[in-house]
Amino acid sequence: MLYRLNPHPNCPKSLIKPIALAAILTAHTVSMAQAQDTRPTPEWVAYTQLDTVVVTGARSERTLEFTPATVDVLQGEDLDPARVQDIRDIVRELPNVSVRRAPQRFGPAIGSTGRDGNAGFNIRGLEGNRVLLTVDGVRIPRSLSGNLFGNAAFGRDYYDMGLISKVEIVRGASSALYGSDGLAGMVAMTTIDPQDILRSGQTVGGRLGLAYDTENSGWNAGVIMAGQLNETAQWLGSVRTGRAGALDNQGQVGGLGASRTEPNPQRDRDESLMGKLILTPSADQQHTLTMVQVDKQTTVDALSSESVVAIGWRTDDLLGTSATEKQRLSWQSRWTVDHLLADEVNVTIAHQRAHANERSVENRTRVSIVGAPMPPIGSRQERIRDISYDEEMWQAVVQAEKTQAVGPDWAHTWIYGVEWTQTDLSNLLTGTIPPAGETFPLKRFPDTTETTWGAFLQSEWVSDRWSIIPAVRLDRFNIQPKNDPLFRSASSALSDSALSPKLGMIFRPSETVSIFGNIAAGFRAPSAHEINSGFENPISTGGRNPYRTIPNPNLKPETSRTFELGARGQANRIEWEVVTFTGRYRNFISDNPELLRTEGGTDILQFTNRDRVQLSGLELKSRWQVAPGTWLRASYGFTEGKDSTTQRPINSVNPAQLTIGIDHRQGTWSAGAALTHTARKSPSDIDFTPFATQFATPSHTTLDLTARWNLRPGLRLSAAVRNVTNETYWEWSNVRGVSASGSGKDAFSSPGRSLAVAITADF
Repeated sequence: MLYRLNPHPNCPKSLIKPIALAAILTAHTVSMAQAQDTRPTPEWVAYTQLDTVVVTGARSERTLEFTPATVDVLQGEDLDPARVQDIRDIVRELPNVSVRRAPQRFGPAIGSTGRDGNAGFNIRGLEGNRVLLTVDGVRIPRSLSGNLFGNAAFGRDYYDMGLISKVEIVRGASSALYGSDGLAGMVAMTTIDPQDILRSGQTVGGRLGLAYDTENSGWNAGVIMAGQLNETAQWLGSVRTGRAGALDNQGQVGGLGASRTEPNPQRDRDESLMGKLILTPSADQQHTLTMVQVDKQTTVDALSSESVVAIGWRTDDLLGTSATEKQRLSWQSRWTVDHLLADEVNVTIAHQRAHANERSVENRTRVSIVGAPMPPIGSRQERIRDISYDEEMWQAVVQAEKTQAVGPDWAHTWIYGVEWTQTDLSNLLTGTIPPAGETFPLKRFPDTTETTWGAFLQSEWVSDRWSIIPAVRLDRFNIQPKNDPLFRSASSALSDSALSPKLGMIFRPSETVSIFGNIAAGFRAPSAHEINSGFENPISTGGRNPYRTIPNPNLKPETSRTFELGARGQANRIEWEVVTFTGRYRNFISDNPELLRTEGGTDILQFTNRDRVQLSGLELKSRWQVAPGTWLRASYGFTEGKDSTTQRPINSVNPAQLTIGIDHRQGTWSAGAALTHTARKSPSDIDFTPFATQFATPSHTTLDLTARWNLRPGLRLSAAVRNVTNETYWEWSNVRGVSASGSGKDAFSSPGRSLAVAITADF
């Protein structure tokens, strides 16, 4: 049989051969699977990806074989504490998924780079609030950034990975089942249950963990206790804490000022508490009460901003702090019923509070007279910026599921329900020496209540060969600002609705192969600060006109139409998946206020809808058991995107990535290695309009090693060595907005060689 591969014209040359090999392997595997191999499966084939259970792809438990979407499931050793310290580590080897983590390089009043920490997930070129994030089905607070808030940037890292037992990453629009924010996909995490801790026959058990990582000189420790009160009640409690410094890089220049490339001195403190009570009165019902609190705090001595002169002032010292905290109380219930309309009913009620604060304290000296009359040369000032963002959310979901036979060869399942969320949002800016023309305290948008009602319905028809899964959801949202004396602009309310259909299909030509596809719609409702934004600078600076941002009550929801086609299967000890996808996105909301018009020499700005964006790409994954206990694995991801109106590239798209790894397990120990090659960011794939001197990252290859040893039953030691060759490289997501000129880009380089170790004891 002959195979021919026509590579994409924008595909990096360094990846053509690996892609060709992967494509030939995939095609060969398909043909072998369809040849109806009648040989018995060897007993030592102990791992079957098709048996992995997922929930998010269709709002109900099922194996991956019956899921018409691309889903990555990470659990067990995938979340080993030596390998996974934070959300960045989850996605190191996943194609077309990344987490932005820029270093803390900020100014006293502007420059938000790195202030949002682990900002959030990027899936297939889209990021921020366009990716839906949940923990135990409860939505994670939104990110908040942009020039509107000066130096503030609030990310979405409200996680403690030590509390997480499972992560599901769904690629592609998920609004048909989950509503707003799922344009790119979703990341759903599940917290630890007592059954994850208790061994057979135990009534009380626990887990102690301690980990250290040289990448940021960080350590974390925690204890989890769980118990069985009686036949109907289980409980769990967890206490965790951690300390860390700045994320390492390959910069070599110390000292003060913008030329500094070494990390700024930084201290991180993380703490979390979790409690669970699980009641199982009978085999027909279960109720879970969960309380979680996560607190994170960072203090940075901004040496990179000291001695810098701006508008006649020299910064003598600058100290920045950021803090996030989240409290969640939720009640989840499941009933198995025998009713004409339902076999199972699930109810979730949750209340969540989130608070984020960033504060900078700058001591500065007047060194020259610039512009309007100012204090005399030699004058000293303390300038403080204190910015906070709060969300309080109530969420309720009722879902029912009904399955019944339809003739001798088909089964039919209904999944339907309603969801209600109400979120109160607020912000506050205070401090000393406010921006020109403003008075502290003030707000950039008024206190706002967002309310959403959603109703969803999924119909699933399944036979031995086919699964046909249409779904639809109707959402109605209302964004209602309050009268707020600290917001000095007129505000507007917005109400709108969105209909999100989806059609998924699976064809199983053999017992080991399934071909799947889906067409889906997604949407994201505008946020409170995008509709009602208020900022005014009455002074012309840097050759720019005075400017003022105004609300835009006519903002439309962002929408998407995506198509995905793939195949997955297993044959001859090989598991594989290949997926191609494309998506069209309309009414993208600008990241920052844009120029609307000029009135009397003042620029009028507001958030606006852009026209159309298109994204498309390819993903390959495979795993081959070459010998008892030994697996080879490979993955590849490539995405390209452009603005369909301007034909400019989309800068949030990351370069192509290829990973080849090997894992071996024998007795009480296991080891692995992963070689990852990331293509360069070609200038033709960069929109230089926002920043003409944008740095284009070169290609790089890194080698990571992992090992795990069961010292005795219940006691495990694990380690991970990252970037074994000490490669100097940059990740594209971390250098957007960084100039190619000068050595300053070294401050944004990724860590060199690092070691993480962890020891875990179950008792």
